[in-house]
Amino acid sequence: MKDAFGTPQSLLVLGGTSEIGLATARRLITRRTRTVWLAGRPSPALETAAEGLRRIGADVRTVAFDALDPGSHEETLGKVFAEGDIDMVLLAFGVLGDQTADEAEPLAAVRVAQTNYTGAVSAGLICGTALQTQGHGSLVVLSSVAGERARRANFIYGSSKAGLDAFTQGLGDALHGTGVHVMVVRPGFVRSKMTAGREETPLATTPEAVALAIETGLRRRSETVWVPGALRLVMAGLRHVPRPLFRRLPV
Repeated sequence: MKDAFGTPQSLLVLGGTSEIGLATARRLITRRTRTVWLAGRPSPALETAAEGLRRIGADVRTVAFDALDPGSHEETLGKVFAEGDIDMVLLAFGVLGDQTADEAEPLAAVRVAQTNYTGAVSAGLICGTALQTQGHGSLVVLSSVAGERARRANFIYGSSKAGLDAFTQGLGDALHGTGVHVMVVRPGFVRSKMTAGREETPLATTPEAVALAIETGLRRRSETVWVPGALRLVMAGLRHVPRPLFRRLPV
């Protein structure tokens, strides 16, 4: 259960090597989170991430999880929830893809969509049901401002995040009143290994800043979190820009 400050005592990170996921885990561990599950493809990186969290005081366990294998999700995640209540699930997996290459190779574009959307739908529904059975818990889903309006530069990634965002909002409505808190997190450009070498967009942020926003959102029981907060106003304006003009904007 969460403590008096809203800090989850147990955390499941789907996407166990995600920089945002790990930054969030580190922040919550310093606030009294004690048990962390890191779910991801087995790799030295996953074990290194787990060891890093153990060094700051958490009981960390790893579990093999593949977003592209939804047929295995129910069994894999069921075993985690069978070990005890999970106070918070952070759905943090996803891929950016390569827009130019993915346009030329449709199967690569499909892989982006399957990872970011199909895999997340499967995992989100399974975790949502498990949290509802517990009668408590938070499901936090990393979306993106890229899903707010398709851009020429990344519409394959953006469309997958748009689907994920809409799905999460609907799931939150479905779980309303059950004791389960669902929160969508919409970061802008995040400086990380995944975005290294890519041109930054305005209002860029960091994994640590996203982690702080997640912690604040949990405490406030927010349904939607923008990182940084100014993006809420920026996107409200961009949503209504006529398409001929939008195509010319350097966004």
